[in-house]
Amino acid sequence: MNSAFKKIINLPRAKFMSMAIQLTVWLFILFLPSLVMLMSTQSLEKALTLLHNSYPAMLWMMLLYFINYFVLVPHVLFKHGVWKFILVNVVVFSALSCMNYFDLQAHFDKKPLQAYLMALTFSLFGYTILSVCAVGVNYIERWNAMQQKLKEEKQKNAEAELTWLKSQLNPHFLFNTLNNISSLVQIDADAAQESIGQLSDLMRYSLYESNANEVPIEGELEFMHNYIDLMRLRCNDLTKVDVDLQQPTASFNIAPLLFISLIENAFKHGVNSRKPSWVKISMTMDVGNLVFTVENSLFPKPATDRIGSGIGIENTLRRLQLAYEGRYEYVHEACDDRYFTQITIKNCL
Repeated sequence: MNSAFKKIINLPRAKFMSMAIQLTVWLFILFLPSLVMLMSTQSLEKALTLLHNSYPAMLWMMLLYFINYFVLVPHVLFKHGVWKFILVNVVVFSALSCMNYFDLQAHFDKKPLQAYLMALTFSLFGYTILSVCAVGVNYIERWNAMQQKLKEEKQKNAEAELTWLKSQLNPHFLFNTLNNISSLVQIDADAAQESIGQLSDLMRYSLYESNANEVPIEGELEFMHNYIDLMRLRCNDLTKVDVDLQQPTASFNIAPLLFISLIENAFKHGVNSRKPSWVKISMTMDVGNLVFTVENSLFPKPATDRIGSGIGIENTLRRLQLAYEGRYEYVHEACDDRYFTQITIKNCL
């Protein structure tokens, strides 16, 4: 008894709800004729008499339905096919019909066979409906279970892919940053040494504090400020860098290192040491939406320059799709001497 009760309470929520709904429907069917009788005749005695006379037949119908629902459909139809399911149902129905035949003989003095055939016809029709209902409910439950499993598998795959993309980001980020610092060594050794210290702080954040799926926006803002300061060291007087990263009034979490590839590309393609260059980076909040914008002068790199190889932007777009599906917009535009990129993440607050 205790074991059966534990099995019931440990049923999956969807299965438990399905059983509760089915029992409710059967109780409604059981009491409906008596309720109709009570409302039409205002006689409780007649209603109780009807309930007393009808409930044995209703209980038999419930028994036949749940035999199909719990036994025949899952263990015969789903495992052995339609024809074996039909054959077993014919056997069950025939056995019950034989039992009912002797019961009918006691109630009909004249023409018991004719009465039996009439009852058999109605019984066959009712039994067929009950079997079909049991099959339908099982198929609906099975389909819902498959959809839930597919949803869970999709979520697991998305989380695994997101983890893989983040693991790609750290080496890519380190590669680009070390390349930037290496250009400073011959120009200003002290600045390069200071930059290595900044790089250490940046890598500590990217390797340890950004392991979570989301991080506080404050830490991400500090990281971007430090990174932009590091990138400024390689720029000369011909380059103008404007930064406006506004601190949101309310704290919220965001996917880590999400915008760093856009900043990398702005300095890579937007800065030329021999020509006037400019980079504009901004982040604002607009009615709960986070808007990150990068604009820069455009100096396309030759095809032989494979630094970065577009990996960062590809990862950024894929991470946006996985982390903010249906909640983000990505816009980019390239003119003759200007490149514009904007990412909007909706409903951050």
